[in-house]
Amino acid sequence: MSPKQFVDNTVFDAEAFKSDLLKTDRPIPLYKDAIKRVNSTLNERFLANEDIRNLVFTRVWFIDTLLQIAWSQYPWNSGKSSLIAVGGYGRGELLPKSDIDLLLLFESESCIDANVESIQDFLTFLWDINLEVGHSVRTPKACFDEAKEDLTIVTNLMENRLLAGESSLLAEISDSLNANKIWDTTSFYKSKINEQKNRHHKFNEVEYNLEPNVKSSPGGLRDIQTIGWVAKRHFGDSELHSLVDHGFLTNSEYQTLIRGQLFLWRIRYALHMLTNREEDRILFDLQVQLADMFGYLEDDSKLAVERLMQDYYRNVFRLRELNDMLLQHFDEEILGKELPQEIITINQRFQVRNGYIEAIDKKVFERTPSALMEVFVLMAQHELMGMRSSTIRMIHQSRHLIDGHFRQDLRNIMYFMELLRSPEGVSHNLERMSRYGILARYLPEYGHVIGQMQYDLLHIYTVDAHTLLTIRNLRKFRHASNTKEFPIATKVIHQLPKVELIYIAALYHDIGKGRGGDHSSLGAGDARLFCQRHRLNSWETDLVVWLVENHLLMSTTSQRKDLSDPHVIKDFSEQVGDLLRLNYLYVLTVADIYATNPALWNSWRASLLKQLFVESQRQLRGGSEYIINKAERIEETKDKAIALLAQDGFSSEEVLKLWDNPGDDYFLRESAENIAWHTKAIANTGPNIPLILIQETHDKSFEGATQIFVYGPDRPHLFADIAATLGSLGLSIHDARIMTSSSSNFSLDTFIVLGDDGQSIGDDPDFIRTVQHTLLTALNEPETVQVVKRRVPRQLKHFKVPTQVTISNDLAHQRTVLDVTTADRPSLLAKIGDIFKKHDIRIQSARISTLGERVEDIFFVVDKDNQPIKDLELCQTLQSELETRLTEDQ
Repeated sequence: MSPKQFVDNTVFDAEAFKSDLLKTDRPIPLYKDAIKRVNSTLNERFLANEDIRNLVFTRVWFIDTLLQIAWSQYPWNSGKSSLIAVGGYGRGELLPKSDIDLLLLFESESCIDANVESIQDFLTFLWDINLEVGHSVRTPKACFDEAKEDLTIVTNLMENRLLAGESSLLAEISDSLNANKIWDTTSFYKSKINEQKNRHHKFNEVEYNLEPNVKSSPGGLRDIQTIGWVAKRHFGDSELHSLVDHGFLTNSEYQTLIRGQLFLWRIRYALHMLTNREEDRILFDLQVQLADMFGYLEDDSKLAVERLMQDYYRNVFRLRELNDMLLQHFDEEILGKELPQEIITINQRFQVRNGYIEAIDKKVFERTPSALMEVFVLMAQHELMGMRSSTIRMIHQSRHLIDGHFRQDLRNIMYFMELLRSPEGVSHNLERMSRYGILARYLPEYGHVIGQMQYDLLHIYTVDAHTLLTIRNLRKFRHASNTKEFPIATKVIHQLPKVELIYIAALYHDIGKGRGGDHSSLGAGDARLFCQRHRLNSWETDLVVWLVENHLLMSTTSQRKDLSDPHVIKDFSEQVGDLLRLNYLYVLTVADIYATNPALWNSWRASLLKQLFVESQRQLRGGSEYIINKAERIEETKDKAIALLAQDGFSSEEVLKLWDNPGDDYFLRESAENIAWHTKAIANTGPNIPLILIQETHDKSFEGATQIFVYGPDRPHLFADIAATLGSLGLSIHDARIMTSSSSNFSLDTFIVLGDDGQSIGDDPDFIRTVQHTLLTALNEPETVQVVKRRVPRQLKHFKVPTQVTISNDLAHQRTVLDVTTADRPSLLAKIGDIFKKHDIRIQSARISTLGERVEDIFFVVDKDNQPIKDLELCQTLQSELETRLTEDQ
């Protein structure tokens, strides 16, 4: 269909407008009023759900008409000149706040010089009437010279339309930009593919980012435009439908492409209308407004915003699929013909052509439906570069063959298990199976979670993308190059007797999401059915089901329990049962955390999991009656720290004197390396002199946090003052270990912090000195400490997490446990500490856990007499005040 069919020229009466211009010497208000009225009309029609093509192409026609009238108001002297629409506007696409890209084209530099005044007045006028104009002023020769060197410029100029002036100038640049003269098809294609790869890489190669960019994210509008640019360069035709005529697309695929484009246009139109700017990111606050605008409803299983985003993700998934297939076809057409054809036959169904697998004939899948599974196994076994576009299309057209009978066919079951057991290519080919629609057909339960997002800051990918990333991480653990970042996982993965079981557990660990209910239990049920269908024995089935049902056990325990308590280790070990399950659970937990949000995986979180893993190993080796001996652990840590200090010339006697009985908790909860670091600094400064130490908690080759050690005279509410001070410096506390030396009454507090940007502060020595100075001032002058109100980051504003406070007494350890769940925000711990200070509550230790927009903090506290809080009225007051203030503060 031609865009002209969608233009409604009744929105603007050009002749009446010209007549009005003749009657006034103040044209700007007339233009601005016309723009305002047309925008208002189109927006009303958008809200009335009118065909988005009517709105896009009518806007183009209106702006064309307005610019033509404006151009005619200025004198253009001395030679040929023309006004050309280029870029997206030249392509004939214009959303409410899209840039209006213009080329003012003159036959020579002298012609430009002769028209400088008109050029300046024309452009100034366009800005005065509030048009979002991007412009260039060139000659045909300048266009050629600049396009020859710049891919962006040649792409922009390829999409052109004459608005006013001499058509011969446009014909001249169109001729000079011909692929026979600059940017031949091959070089243009290679550069565009590289450009797309770089763009996709910025989004981690996935369509499913938390706040996707409707234009630039994988599967977005830019992917469609890339197809159009390559097609135009190759075929010389700007219409996407030409791909059908040339056999690159079927009519059905073309319709899918257009439906996806129209869906994205509607989203982009709404974004521009809601923000009144060229906003192409589907930000959290806009997601809610979009869901409401488009009439999405919520129920017990999904929020309205989750339904909107699932539709978005599924659309871009299909567009990415078409983009992959088309660009592979172009690769074969443009690059493949330049290469000698090397063909290797694999079997009666498949062969390899220049590193890409292809079906031998068009009836392969029809004759042998199991070949739909076999092809991915062969790709893994032969480590091929990819799949020929013709075979991808055949797979698309044959997906309907995967039905209940197909899923029960032993051949297909064996092929799938063979893929999971392949030495190479497991994650790549599962991703291909997902992209080509095979995985969702073979595992319908997986199909239900495609595009399933969670409206929070923790899970930055959809369930299906997260699932495949988890498997990709598990595969990464097999390679020694990842040892530095994952030292334990890269060792343990090789100790698993049946590695395919961990991949199955990863496939199913989140598959129950979006149905309502406990996703771990729902996923375990699905996993059991999978294992039974795939002929796993009872031990294998029980292990997979247990892993799915308990996949959160290790991360929850490490982040919310006191790992220095031997009973915590014993309880966890009893739930795990044996060393083999511990190994499987550990690698699944690490892969899961890293695939949920890479920012979650840093050294302090890694150290918690390591501690739980190592202590549980020891517990499980000791047997069910064994409880780790605290004294043994303390002596072991002391001996290791003394050995480290000996390397710096410290004798055992010096070290023991410096330690001066800091208390058992210090040696149970700090590493020998940290203890040596603290001891050396205290020795150099002098005992009982306040000290602030700051260092990275990790090797700088990967993300982590900054560790701050506070050594100073203990006093009531020290934690509150330190939290307030760190908050005033823009630092967020992610873990805290609060201890006091029993002999010197000096604090031995450690805080794990991140900056406002979520990164460590270790690369900024000036800021580190500021932190040290400010904390020392707070230690010495507590009256100067104030809770500073800081701006809530944009993303956090759009989440409301119900505040819950529970209080219980841990009589075995003579302390009270206070559990706070609430929304994250700046200076949160300072506010909690302020309430503790008001009621004279002392903090012994704290476990701080920030999960996206949600915090789950546990405080181990005592009253002013260092006893558990037994006053029921005080407990109720404390609970009520925390819940009220933290709720009001959201």
